[in-house]
Amino acid sequence: MSGELLLELFSEEIPARMQARAEGDLARLVGEALQAAGVEYGEMRTFATPRRLTLLIDGLPAASPDVSEERKGPRVGAPDKAVEGFLKSAGLASIDQAEIQSDKKGEFYVARIEKKGRATADVIAEAMPGIIRDFPWPKSMRWGTGKLRWVRPLHSILCLLDGKIVDFEIDGIKSGDETRGHRFMAPQAFRVKNFADYEKRLREAYVILDSGERRDRILAGATKLAESQGLALVEDAGLVAENAGLTEWPAPLMGRFDESFLEVPPEVLTSTMKAHQKCFSVRTPGKEGLGQLANRFVLVSNLEAKDGGKAITAGNERVIAARLSDAKFFFDQDRQVPLEDRTRELQNVVFHEKLGTQYDRIQRIRVLARELAPMVDAEADEAERAAMLCKSDLTSEMVGEFPELQGVMGRYYALDQEEHPNVADAIGAHYKPVGAGDDVPTEPTAIAVALADKLDMLVGFWAIDEKPSGSKDPFALRRAALGVIRIVLENGIRLRLLQHLTPLMRDLEPVFVTDPASEEAASEKLLEGWGEEPDVGWLKGRYLLDFFADRLKVYLRDQGARHDLIDAVFSLGGQDDLLMIVRRVEALGKFLQTEDGANLLAGTKRASNILRIEEKKDGKTYDGTPDPTLLEKEEEKILEAKLTEAEQAAKTAVECEDFEAAMTALAQLRAPVDAFFDNVTVNAEEADLRENRLKLLNRIRAATLTVADFSRIEG
Repeated sequence: MSGELLLELFSEEIPARMQARAEGDLARLVGEALQAAGVEYGEMRTFATPRRLTLLIDGLPAASPDVSEERKGPRVGAPDKAVEGFLKSAGLASIDQAEIQSDKKGEFYVARIEKKGRATADVIAEAMPGIIRDFPWPKSMRWGTGKLRWVRPLHSILCLLDGKIVDFEIDGIKSGDETRGHRFMAPQAFRVKNFADYEKRLREAYVILDSGERRDRILAGATKLAESQGLALVEDAGLVAENAGLTEWPAPLMGRFDESFLEVPPEVLTSTMKAHQKCFSVRTPGKEGLGQLANRFVLVSNLEAKDGGKAITAGNERVIAARLSDAKFFFDQDRQVPLEDRTRELQNVVFHEKLGTQYDRIQRIRVLARELAPMVDAEADEAERAAMLCKSDLTSEMVGEFPELQGVMGRYYALDQEEHPNVADAIGAHYKPVGAGDDVPTEPTAIAVALADKLDMLVGFWAIDEKPSGSKDPFALRRAALGVIRIVLENGIRLRLLQHLTPLMRDLEPVFVTDPASEEAASEKLLEGWGEEPDVGWLKGRYLLDFFADRLKVYLRDQGARHDLIDAVFSLGGQDDLLMIVRRVEALGKFLQTEDGANLLAGTKRASNILRIEEKKDGKTYDGTPDPTLLEKEEEKILEAKLTEAEQAAKTAVECEDFEAAMTALAQLRAPVDAFFDNVTVNAEEADLRENRLKLLNRIRAATLTVADFSRIEG
């Protein structure tokens, strides 16, 4: 198989944000069409530029293989309708064309269907119009008098199989072997022979086909320009990718703006230039992050201008000057309004129709932040003050223009109005962490407000039954839960989650949408190990705690931990201290990597399996205390004594939160458990001996339950 398929869909500019997904969709749809026709293929590659979507497939055969299929039909003598249906589905003219075979149930008809292979070019020609017509663009349009919908007007289709045109037509556009180069520098059409010729001719026509190469060119060129001025580029991978999706022949240029705009916060300058002109900011060297911005910027042109880009740069400088003037105006106007006044304005801003206004939400966050403050070594008054003002910038002109600056602008306005630095910093950091690569708050006041904000978000939406479902998470609740987990673990915070979730839930009972108390089976399961009086608020909190457990599994799995160990700890009940859960999981993981741990796990599972079988058969449990007078064999007596010793030592160690010591205590059971199973018959003929030995097995299970539920551990 050596056939090469080259497909190009040439159109007006495809939005940069849609290009990566379009590449994947094109590969998937063409691949599915080939597989459905029985056509195997080798490597598949896709490319996207602003004006073209390209697919390359190597290793295509000239035709699909012949197929011989045997289809079983109804029994001989079946009703006429059954026979007619069989003939129709098998493509037979009469039943005489079928064979008769026999099995244990009697004779039945069999149709042998021979399907000749089809030319691969015919398969492609038949599939492509439907793929193009039904292509899953997020948004599409029609143009002129045609009926075809495409992301932007589709001009031409290039489709070659081994250098020969694959003929098909859609909405008046016939496939061919022509494409075009750069819109301005090489707009003429030209023919190509194959992919190597296609890629070479495009480069000669000022089109870099591979988006990765365009990204590298943009980053290298922008970095070099900044360094030539003794400056450093403020790197932004997303902005690099966006510019690669906007250009076919990227050419970085440097412009400048008036130094007076540097009085505006750097985040505002960066957001303004990025959002409106897709330009990179430049900073003084030796500074991390934004540092001290310089009055320079790097733009990415889509052509190499004859004047070296002077006119393009001047045009961008004029636009950026206007945009920065607007930003400075917003900043100056916003600072004239006290944050407390802005907070009161939030009474008119609805957070959610069932959860009230943003102002209502702030009151809940304020109370919780004050409650959390001593647990994170924050000053309670500062935490409450920061919580009261943390959403105030939502009504500012600047955040209205750049929503991504919420919190950031609140911090600047708080500093301008001489709030305590801890309060201002907490306002700026309380949304953190925003993403996987974002830092968590580390200053105590910021930690208190950030936790309060996220916990209130989760509790509120759990109360009204707006939980994430499948891939849908419109309120970013998974991110909020992961944010709580990261803040707690990375700062080493002791926080009993259910202790705080339950009062918050009870405060929101008037807006509850469902009543978990009516789900008796689930409620009983939730109560295991907690010893609480169930009410709706407590049960809602337990459901939310399970969600935290799932998020914790994801987080720890990303850190290399095993999800089954988390299950083993959570299933004990009463586990809502995330930091202690993780420490217990870490100790359990280390223990199971030892020979003693692995063997004790095997012995415990063996004991649990025997117990499960015998308890089910007998219809009762064996959770009583073994009778010492019935311990006949030395291995039984040693095991019983070691169980008492290990169980107490492990319990004491767990109470002291020394989980490694607890594991060490359990390790003493390895030898006596092995000896017991090697030398003692559990299901003895004597009923009293059998029952006593089953109770001894239950003690093995009970001893390990002091640290984890070993039955939940895989292996």
